[in-house]
Amino acid sequence: MVLSKLFLKSLVVAAVAVLVLPAGGVQAQTALQTQIQASRIGVEAPKVYNASTFTLDNGLQVVVVENHRMPVVSHMVWYKVGAADEPPGQSGLAHLLEHMMFKGTETLKPGEFSALVARNGGRENAFTSSDYTAYFQNIAVDRLPLVMKLEADRMRNLAFDEKEFLTERDVVIQERLMRTENEPDAQLYERASMALWVNHPYRNPIVGWMDELSALTRQNALDFYKKWYAPDNAILVISGDVTVDQVRNLAETYYGSLSRGPGVQRLRNRQAPPDAVVRVDMAHPNVTQLRWGRRYRVPSINTAPARQDTLALSVLSDILGGGQLGRLYRDLVIKRKLAVDAGASYDSLAVDDGVFDIYAMPRPGVSVAELEKAVDEVVQGLLRDGLTVAEVEDVKTRMQAGAIYARDSLQGPAYRIGMALSVGDTLESVETWPQQIAGVGRDDVMKAARTWLRDQAAVTAVLKPGGRS
Repeated sequence: MVLSKLFLKSLVVAAVAVLVLPAGGVQAQTALQTQIQASRIGVEAPKVYNASTFTLDNGLQVVVVENHRMPVVSHMVWYKVGAADEPPGQSGLAHLLEHMMFKGTETLKPGEFSALVARNGGRENAFTSSDYTAYFQNIAVDRLPLVMKLEADRMRNLAFDEKEFLTERDVVIQERLMRTENEPDAQLYERASMALWVNHPYRNPIVGWMDELSALTRQNALDFYKKWYAPDNAILVISGDVTVDQVRNLAETYYGSLSRGPGVQRLRNRQAPPDAVVRVDMAHPNVTQLRWGRRYRVPSINTAPARQDTLALSVLSDILGGGQLGRLYRDLVIKRKLAVDAGASYDSLAVDDGVFDIYAMPRPGVSVAELEKAVDEVVQGLLRDGLTVAEVEDVKTRMQAGAIYARDSLQGPAYRIGMALSVGDTLESVETWPQQIAGVGRDDVMKAARTWLRDQAAVTAVLKPGGRS
């Protein structure tokens, strides 16, 4: 599964919504009230997930989130490698290797991994982003030893022949044809990413460029696997009806004997291009609904001068784009009826810089120029008139609630923790995120808006009907 930065936020929301365990709402609501009250009086609040962590001798970090409401468990392995770590000219390799991880090991036949999980009542999948690759199984807790054994096996013992590789490469090529070559939205996203990132590997699509994808070899995949797939470059997150001691014993049994990898560093071109006003206008005969978006290259947790900058950007994105309560939606959709949808998003979890997105879809009869002018008026109004304290506080409370209610889900904590640790964040930072958000003030948000929402350092992208059929 290809996982672009554009869908990270929705993925976490989906993970929170799925597999929510019963009788948890009251507990989460109490935790939320405790967090908010603690932030207001300046005392230390309880941790969001109350997770425990330890590291095996071979370097594998293990995180355990205990949740004893049902006898189920989510088992996730996160590798600190993604599409941005591919060798030059080998785009699509990380995602293709994700596919090959289901094609057998020295002891398992192709497809046997998935068949065993399904036969034991489990659900499993995997996904690749620019910065990480993850594999998960949701299953009854008494089957945890089975999935640990299976996942540990393919961490170091992957095996596939030339025929299997070529077959799966064709599958991924068809995936690109179906999801990119035939999807105008995806094509625009690729072109906007190229313009935004210029020489940084985030410019490359996770599924790969067609010519490079078609040229990938079995040896390319094996070399990439041997370099990056190792316990000392991975994080194991277990969420569910387990204890730390149980997980420690199982992890030692199944993962403890695996050898370390060669030791790797992420070497990327991090030099940002000079500021430029860039516009990408694309017409396509299959487009019936015009789309408009603007992307800003902004700091992430790893590139921001201070953590407060990323927190302020998170609050800013919710003020502008927090669903139907966001300024963009209220002004463009509800009040002025110029758009059918409008919003903004930001994700601070990236190895290198992040992206702040603003988007809108006009109503029929509304021109691009009229829509863009309206969006600019909302943003400029915020920059000119500022924010009220009440507006900032309301948004912060909603954001804190979202983080804490994630505790009630089985897989939500594993997603949130795995993403964060995979890009270099700390467990402590994840656990105290509501308190950190509580410390963001109106002035912090305004500073972030005035610093980073600069049109001379953004890419505006427009997708409209037309073009050759």
